[in-house]
Amino acid sequence: MSIIVNKYKCGYCGACVGVCPTGALELIETWIEVDSKKCTGCGICQKICPLGAIEVDR
Repeated sequence: MSIIVNKYKCGYCGACVGVCPTGALELIETWIEVDSKKCTGCGICQKICPLGAIEVDR
């Protein structure tokens, strides 16, 4: 499973970073970095994203 961040939709608000229970997401300048080793695929980031820029590929 992986997290796909659409960089054209993403507004870099950091909402997903704040809700990730495992700390798998990090806002670096103007990009969301995903640590696939920490990600459990829970989908909270996908649900919280106000722009629909995150997709959990299971």
